Amino acid sequence: MTQFSYRAIAADGRVLRGTMSALNESDLQARLARLSLHLVEVKRAAQARVTLARRDISARERLDFYVQVHALLAAGVPLVEALEDVRASAGNGSALQRAAAAAAQRIESGAALSDALAEQPGLCDAQLLGLVRAGESTGTLVTVLERIVQSLKWRDELAAKIRKAVSYPAFTAVVVAAAVTFLMIYLVPQLVQFLRVMGQSLPWQTRALIAMSDAFVHYWYLIFGAPAALAALVAGAIRREPALRLAFDRVVLRLPVAGALVQKIELARFAGTLALTYKAGVPLLDGLRQAEEVLVNHALRDVCARARQLIAQGAGLAEAFSAIGLLPATLVRMLRVGERSGDLERALDHVTYFYGRDVDETIARLQSKIEPALTLVLGLLLAWVLSAVLGPVYDAVGRVRT
Repeated sequence: MTQFSYRAIAADGRVLRGTMSALNESDLQARLARLSLHLVEVKRAAQARVTLARRDISARERLDFYVQVHALLAAGVPLVEALEDVRASAGNGSALQRAAAAAAQRIESGAALSDALAEQPGLCDAQLLGLVRAGESTGTLVTVLERIVQSLKWRDELAAKIRKAVSYPAFTAVVVAAAVTFLMIYLVPQLVQFLRVMGQSLPWQTRALIAMSDAFVHYWYLIFGAPAALAALVAGAIRREPALRLAFDRVVLRLPVAGALVQKIELARFAGTLALTYKAGVPLLDGLRQAEEVLVNHALRDVCARARQLIAQGAGLAEAFSAIGLLPATLVRMLRVGERSGDLERALDHVTYFYGRDVDETIARLQSKIEPALTLVLGLLLAWVLSAVLGPVYDAVGRVRT
């Protein structure tokens, strides 16, 4: 097929521009006619001017794609027309527009939506693909798409909360580092010359400040380069060695404050994914496998894999999680009640809600503590510099007066 750029008029008089693949211009005109569009102008896409640079599909664009497709299918719009509407609303030349157009063509040729999405990794990962296939097999595609939209929104909100929790401490840390660098490399050396001219003995805090300033002036490349190089080496080794990655992730979980937060975030993702797959009709073992894949921490992934093995051997969901000791007793009790009453779906919703709320509260508490802590560090640093510099100055002024 050839890619064409076209200008067409809709039934309500709107002028639409876009691109579409077709065998020839007649085939393009027929395709547009099925969408109630009248072809006005056409030329090959190679001659068209692309207004946006090529790029990958972002998480927000993927969310918008499922929101639009779900809304259109729920309103009774045929699937091909829904994908064409998404393509028309996307930016000209964008990755989302190309993916939506390719998916529409595959469906128009007789493929299922899951098969079309499988060829567009930017729109559908392994987990979403399994959900779409489950929705197609059970005839609940619209319901599954709605749950996918809710899941993607929740992921987006969780990522936004994490960015919010990290952004201010990171900004404050950069400011503190810049202030220390300026003081040690520029300001302190000038003050040291003045103190040495005075020719008096210096207190310990002043000598420590001078030593630190000399280290920054003469070995700044080691102070800044060595931590970055060490971090790069450790990250490379962790990526290459699975055993080292597992050991590192276990250490992360044992960190005093960050470890608990990482575990809560990971379990929130795990519980949300498991609830989503279970609602969509995915078998429990397959849902557990998909939920494991969203875990970034390999230590937690290993623990959840052991729970899945216990369930495969005949244990219940609550019994398996109780055996590995991953969930609190309250949540295990919820799962046990859900299994006994046949309402496991609601129990999984409760677990997801619990961890989602716990993550929100933990991030809020950490943020409220980190901000004053970093402010205190900066204040103590400035107090040390002032005392180290002004102390000898006051002593010298006192001697002059006497």
